[in-house]
Amino acid sequence: MKAKTKGNNGGFLMVNFGWGLAVFAGVYVAFASGAHINPAVTMGLLLNPDTKTFAEGIDATFANALVYWAAEMVGAIVGAVLMWLAHKKHFDEDLDPAAKLGVFSTGPSIRSTPWNLVTEIIATWVLVFVILMFANAPSGLGPLAVALLVVGIGASLGGPTGYAINPARDLGPRIAHAFLPIKGKGGSDWSYSWIPVVGPLLGGGIAGLMAPLLGFAAAG
Repeated sequence: MKAKTKGNNGGFLMVNFGWGLAVFAGVYVAFASGAHINPAVTMGLLLNPDTKTFAEGIDATFANALVYWAAEMVGAIVGAVLMWLAHKKHFDEDLDPAAKLGVFSTGPSIRSTPWNLVTEIIATWVLVFVILMFANAPSGLGPLAVALLVVGIGASLGGPTGYAINPARDLGPRIAHAFLPIKGKGGSDWSYSWIPVVGPLLGGGIAGLMAPLLGFAAAG
């Protein structure tokens, strides 16, 4: 939904780069907390036997993971509300409910529950596994490496589902879409909403469990 905005017809690749750069900024801002900004990353770290802390002074425990998940969700909702405020007049102009929902949350190009779930699991596995492997890399690329990874995932695996790869990024804005007074917004597609939550959590968890098994080979 970009009616009359300067970014109209930017295409999916612009979305890939925009999201990657947003992750770049988010990782820097959240550095002191460990910079997860994604419940799937938190899940991967929690299930990775090699992970002892989420950040300095914060143990990698389930109780602390719950705090991270809550904060990540609140941040996603607040971000969605700010996005709506910034584009308020454009939401009023655009008459396509599906396009409006697409600004907030993802949806599949071809709706197929098992395959949409598989896509999200694979894409998030790539995200979390590679992030964990960054710890074995000789260079400290940090946020830039994560940003480029997100761009690459979007360009290669993002087409089928819009690549949530982050439960908070999808569910938080979907909740905001449901309660915000958006003109002509239509439904929030709750029947699909569990896929971009469960898929990334499974993908992130599997990556966390596999990292110690494959990480040794990658590092050595």
